[in-house]
Amino acid sequence: MLCVCLVEDDASVRSSIGFALEVDGHRVDPFASAAAVLACDRRADWTCLVIDYHLPDMDGLTLLASLRAQNIIVPAIFITSNPTQRLRSQITKAGARLVEKPLLEDALFTTIFTAVGEFAGPAST
Repeated sequence: MLCVCLVEDDASVRSSIGFALEVDGHRVDPFASAAAVLACDRRADWTCLVIDYHLPDMDGLTLLASLRAQNIIVPAIFITSNPTQRLRSQITKAGARLVEKPLLEDALFTTIFTAVGEFAGPAST
């Protein structure tokens, strides 16, 4: 079971992703803003971050940098529409992955499970 930190300001998208993960047996901590994430005291439980790049109070990369500075080192996946090449490069440099909106088929879930599997793999050998 994963514990996914889901940061998405669009309530319908947040609800849909959260529901799909929960139906699959995973726990989801949903947030509508970066400030709510940074105020959360359950951060040590997270196995993965799913972050919308366009948040109302700060961009997703700034949020990720803040979490990394607080030693939250788990796989991160960004979701956004129409990313520029510059943004793609910034996400890659941050060690994160990108899934473009609209979220088609199971691309997000495949990316989550692949990232978590790759992250956990070397530590278990």
